[in-house]
Amino acid sequence: MSARTSAEITGLYRYPVKGLTPEALARVALAAGEMLPADRRYAIENGPSGFDPAAPKWLSKAHFLMLMRDEWLAALNTHFDEQSHRLTIRRHGAVQAEGDLETAAGRTAIERFFANTYAGQIKGPPKVISSDGHRFSDVASKVVSIINLSSVQAIENIVGAPVHPLRFRANLYVRGWPAWHEFDLLDRTLAIGNARLKVVKRIKRCAAINVDPDTAMRDLAIPNDLMRRLNHADCGVYAEVISAGEIGVGDQVAVEQPTLV
Repeated sequence: MSARTSAEITGLYRYPVKGLTPEALARVALAAGEMLPADRRYAIENGPSGFDPAAPKWLSKAHFLMLMRDEWLAALNTHFDEQSHRLTIRRHGAVQAEGDLETAAGRTAIERFFANTYAGQIKGPPKVISSDGHRFSDVASKVVSIINLSSVQAIENIVGAPVHPLRFRANLYVRGWPAWHEFDLLDRTLAIGNARLKVVKRIKRCAAINVDPDTAMRDLAIPNDLMRRLNHADCGVYAEVISAGEIGVGDQVAVEQPTLV
């Protein structure tokens, strides 16, 4: 493993509604065993999924509106106000819908927008869903996703085109590690101030990253290109928060040395 183990957070994002706009953060408090506050707190069913808010269970992203299939979502600009629980949807700068996602009336306003605007592009009635403490992550555990920007640059060389880092919809973007160094960090602990995160899994990428977040066009075939060149379609890692702490843009990410026994 490379001796270079320190990096810097250059971007910090949450995704309050699965598949919709990332929201940049300056700083955030991490709690042990949790995702970023409000990250993937809501999802929009693409037809009945069987999700029960009273007994929530993890469901695959195929049950929800999501970029892997619904690239037109990237053309929407959304904002979630955590205090009022209000989601505002804009398209071409104009407000299309807004509503308090904790009220029936607010959810109905959002659902009506998707049902009326994208009737021919969705499988069934859209429904905003959530449950206290539940998160609609792509994996069953509560994790923080991390992208190494040097790996994104390596992907640009592979595909022969610019690759917007937000295609990967990560929580943390870091600079300072060599390309693919994050794969060497499985089971290692990352120290960011007082917070500690354990790297637990490589992220296998899907067709969602083929969608340009600025144009909403499916203009690349990144997973296929990675498979041809590297024999895998992975980029980034998942980490679990094992010690609480506040983190922010500009913070150093240090890889702790394993304890000798």
